[in-house]
Amino acid sequence: MDTREDFNRTVQLLSALALYAHTLGADSAFVDAIGPSLAVSLPDPPPGIFPPGYDPTDGPQYPGGQP
Repeated sequence: MDTREDFNRTVQLLSALALYAHTLGADSAFVDAIGPSLAVSLPDPPPGIFPPGYDPTDGPQYPGGQP
């Protein structure tokens, strides 16, 4: 599996988990246990996902954010 496939698969799993979390009868303990694990396993985005020169730290200051 290449980097792009790994990234896409992890994003799909996170999306499916988010949908599951909002279904009637969802096991919140499962979501709470699996969600952070999936998020941490998310690899760096492969080249080409973001436009050239994109800086994820550049943007507006949000309330409660670092000065």
